[in-house]
Amino acid sequence: MAARRISSLLSRSLSASASFLLSRGKNPSRGRSIYRFITATALEEPITPPVQISYTQHFINGKFVDAASGKTFPAYDPRTGEVIAHVAEGDNEDVNRAVAAARKAFDEGPWPKMSAYERSLIMLRFADLVDKHRDELAALESWNSGKPYEQSAKSELPSFARLFRYYAGWADKIHGLTVPADSNHYVQTLHEPIGVAGQIIPWNFPLIMLAWKVGPALACGNTIVLKSAEQTPLTALHAAKLFQEAGLPPGVLNIVSGYGPSAGAALASHMNVDKLAFTGSTETGKIILELAAKSNLKSVTLELGGKSPFIVCEDADVDKAVELAHHALFFNQGQCCCAGSRTYVHERVYDEFVEKAKARALRRVVGDPFKKGVEQGPQIDSDQFEKVLRYIRSGVESNATLECGGQRFGSKGYFIQPTVFSNVEDDMLIAQDEIFGPVQSILKFKNVDEVIRRSNSTRYGLAAGIFTQNVDTANTLSRALRVGTVWINCFDVFDAAIPFGGYKMSGIGREKGIYSLNNYLQVKAVVTPLKNPAWL
Repeated sequence: MAARRISSLLSRSLSASASFLLSRGKNPSRGRSIYRFITATALEEPITPPVQISYTQHFINGKFVDAASGKTFPAYDPRTGEVIAHVAEGDNEDVNRAVAAARKAFDEGPWPKMSAYERSLIMLRFADLVDKHRDELAALESWNSGKPYEQSAKSELPSFARLFRYYAGWADKIHGLTVPADSNHYVQTLHEPIGVAGQIIPWNFPLIMLAWKVGPALACGNTIVLKSAEQTPLTALHAAKLFQEAGLPPGVLNIVSGYGPSAGAALASHMNVDKLAFTGSTETGKIILELAAKSNLKSVTLELGGKSPFIVCEDADVDKAVELAHHALFFNQGQCCCAGSRTYVHERVYDEFVEKAKARALRRVVGDPFKKGVEQGPQIDSDQFEKVLRYIRSGVESNATLECGGQRFGSKGYFIQPTVFSNVEDDMLIAQDEIFGPVQSILKFKNVDEVIRRSNSTRYGLAAGIFTQNVDTANTLSRALRVGTVWINCFDVFDAAIPFGGYKMSGIGREKGIYSLNNYLQVKAVVTPLKNPAWL
């Protein structure tokens, strides 16, 4: 919803033009480098994914059902822009049905009344089924989202299963406290499930984001209505089938597919939803928060946008820093909320870094995500594709130096060349806005105090990377940066136990780890008089 609005606003002032990109910039010779990159590799015919699409209906009360309206919407293959499935299109009535099922499952069903150990066993069985069906889930994830299959199969699916095992382990370790009182009273706190949790997940990591939200909610004994992203509805529905096989009672997990302004808004404003969790853009997060407040004042967890600094200090091993900064930005086609999208490099190593960053980008393998060795697939859809190209033009118009890339890759689908800008200034749009694409902006700094000030001069505060061999510098920076996660000489380390969330307009609350359990629990104090206690 917000992504489309941003795209519309940008289109009024910026237009994509390949010929313009080749004719402008500080160094015309770099235009020739772009041309060499374009012709270096040609996209082949798409590889047929090794999976069948079996589930396209809503999953409500333990059954796959059509939308109440009978409507469907298309799911696309971003490699080609072609339709691969038609999925049930949810609206207010579908959300009502799903919430009613979740409410009944919570108020009357067996899930909250099961022992925590029994709940954990169902979650563990689900994780085992994920392992069993890893290949098909990975293929479906890559087919619908465009991310490299090797990334899905070797990284994301193992993490997906691990997250559910992690939260299964927490299920029977959630407990309250005995609290000493000044008077003759016995005081205990109970940690109770909050009720029906509404969850809205994004398209960039469909399964991982499902695990971040569904895992802790189930461990705490809640029931769920989840809306998947309209761009990537397929793997959530496949996961629902595995939950059914694992023995999850009907109504505990309900999945509605649909668009943000209809299904998403209905869920956010629903009076019988007790808790809401959303991952997506900051602009949409504001709308979600407003809808929650105007309805029943449900509590809200938000994981939103970022413009994370990646700081390369003067003592850095430049070759290692270049590789890590490359990964920090280009991972997942640059479609990562915590991407290191402001690469700050100390002036003493700046020129060397820029040349090597350019060379690394030119070596990046772009192509069919099902082909072995491919590092970068297509952007998610035409809206995102056009948005990224408009930001690239903005960088050129602002007189940043386009070192490489900057254009479409191939003639089909939503592929964009890995793009590197140098001589970027803080006031440029490419240094301020979340581009969400394969565009690296490299900025120069002189000293630690300066880079702290500039890094913090943003509305976001999601993450940061620091590359240095000096522990004092690392400690100074890590405490001064106003962000939720700091990676030192590493990036994108997402262990199940590590909390994730942001400062400022990057969100509210934390996901993963022990902190995420607080999102799905109510704390109740129970006070009982004590008659002639032996001790207090």
